Amino acid sequence: MLRTKLHADPHKLFLHDLVLESCHRNPQKTALVDTSCGRRFTYAEYWETVEAIARGLIATGIKPGEVVAIFLANSWEFCATYHATTLAGAIPTLLNPTYREREVRFQLENSAAVALVTDGSNLEGINLGGIPDLRRVYTTRQPAPGVDSFANLLKPATAPFPKSHKSSEETLAALPYSSGTTGLPKGVMLSHYNIVSNIYQLIGPNASHLNSADTLLCCLPLYHIYGLNVILNPSLILGATLVIMPRFHPQQLAALLIDEAATMMPLVPPAINALCQLAEAGQFPRDHKVLWIKSGAAPLPPDLARRFTALTGIPVCQGYGMTEASPVTHVGFLEPALYRPDSIGHPLAETDCRVLSPAHIDSGISADRVAEVDTGEAGELVMRGPQFMLGYWREPQATAAVLRDGWYWSGDIVTRDREGFYRVVDRRKEMIKYKGFPVAPAEVEAVLLEHPAVKECGVVGRPDSCAGEIPVAFVALRDGFVDSAKLGEELCAFVADRLTHYKQPREVRFIDAVPKTASGKILRRELRKSIG
Repeated sequence: MLRTKLHADPHKLFLHDLVLESCHRNPQKTALVDTSCGRRFTYAEYWETVEAIARGLIATGIKPGEVVAIFLANSWEFCATYHATTLAGAIPTLLNPTYREREVRFQLENSAAVALVTDGSNLEGINLGGIPDLRRVYTTRQPAPGVDSFANLLKPATAPFPKSHKSSEETLAALPYSSGTTGLPKGVMLSHYNIVSNIYQLIGPNASHLNSADTLLCCLPLYHIYGLNVILNPSLILGATLVIMPRFHPQQLAALLIDEAATMMPLVPPAINALCQLAEAGQFPRDHKVLWIKSGAAPLPPDLARRFTALTGIPVCQGYGMTEASPVTHVGFLEPALYRPDSIGHPLAETDCRVLSPAHIDSGISADRVAEVDTGEAGELVMRGPQFMLGYWREPQATAAVLRDGWYWSGDIVTRDREGFYRVVDRRKEMIKYKGFPVAPAEVEAVLLEHPAVKECGVVGRPDSCAGEIPVAFVALRDGFVDSAKLGEELCAFVADRLTHYKQPREVRFIDAVPKTASGKILRRELRKSIG
């Protein structure tokens, strides 16, 4: 076992205190560069901003344990509001900035958010009226009618910071939403202990190569746990420099590599593919300083890793995890003797793993009572460790389905070789991965069923070389409706008006009836077979 120790003891530590300590150690060093507006923050300036926002939130009545929603693209406002929220004793819940009204209202209502920090541009076409717990809304750069300016939170205030009456194991540091292995989005309760443990696992001995000398260039969305706790939090705690982009743009990224002398980038496979195309066109800079990239959020095709390194000279380290694990459970190595870019690597320290026989996957039995498969054979990956969530927000049944006797059932089918390297070979869970973004079929199906033409439907992923998977909808029509290309386009547009872009079906196939089990569950494997 190459990974046995964490960077430090994570017990009794709160995330914002670790960021504060780093700001005190590195006051004049550049902490954050926001390329969307050109602002640069030293560590001293960053913490001054965090404290100001936290006092502003407290002064407006935010109490410990209440939920503050952050609905922003990558920006300094996102970063500072996130850390200010935990400093104020509140719980940050993070929304995808491309969400439509339906998705925004669901998360605000489900999380019982009392305040929302967003931008006026994000609120266009969204009605926030009637959300029961929401008391205040703040907009950052573009104003919106009837809401407060984010600048008000930065005004001088003398509100004292609350004393925590709960342990770091009980206090939530983030409430991101995930569909888990199936179903509609659920709030994932990640404590300060979960978040800090995963950071200390990631920067511990023989784990990642992140260090204080790094300049990290991040185009990943920070609302996603990958951007949040693999990049933002570790970068600030280490005292590195973080350069953030609001979204992935290959040419802009290539320019920033040189302008900011970036040494590391976190990416997803579709972005790696786009950079390969940039390099093949002769537009990827040759004089870059990038030492390595990390790939995560979706399986990395081995040929893509080899192609990227051949074109750019940059090695690829693949990792694996999920929101429920804060998120990292496995990560690869860059050392030549252990370099396996086709593998998700070894588990992090204090992460126990079992690869269980598929015959018992659906039995509900404890992991301790299920036989492990032989080396090299495929089975479900089941894990436990300090980084795993407390459970799903207000969803005890969903929690019990994936957390059994302390073990988390991932729904992913993996192999483990004689050297201890893991490889993901299949997915038992229903989730579709579009460019690294998870799409819950049930959420898309629920929207389609609202259309008057749809009697029943099923959504599955179709393999795609660029996106990983493309959502495809199989639709059975009600009497009186006739299938046609025009109706297919209408159904796609219907979903597009209600769900963010990556959840939208790119194709509609009309069928007589959706195949189901005797209990009425959609047989998605049969739909996938028809795709071929």
